[in-house]
Amino acid sequence: MGLFDLFKSQRDIAKEEIKEMNWIPLERLEQLDEIAERSKAVPVVIFKHSTTCGISRMALRSFEKAYAYDKKQLEPYFLDLKAHRDISNAIATKFNVQHESPQLLLIKNGAATYHTSHGAIDAASLADKL
Repeated sequence: MGLFDLFKSQRDIAKEEIKEMNWIPLERLEQLDEIAERSKAVPVVIFKHSTTCGISRMALRSFEKAYAYDKKQLEPYFLDLKAHRDISNAIATKFNVQHESPQLLLIKNGAATYHTSHGAIDAASLADKL
């Protein structure tokens, strides 16, 4: 982090962080219903990320580095927890998972079929769950 990074907002930092991959930003509650429906055709992964957490940033970078799926195999959604805590809470309710950060959820046929957090987040491990 450089000196000028101290003056960036959390939203600016989050936008920079999601440039590494072709993430779909998760910014509206209505998207959860869209994700559930979409997951009936193609699996969806949701990465819940805290922009102020170093562990979350490490998990994100590691995940992005190992991510080798195209949108026909898996659609990736990114949730900035600091900006959208309401959506994170709704995810926990809708998909019946306990909130964690960072957290990765795999949604298939409208339900969470896999979820993990922290150091256990690994893009390669998704292959056998698709």
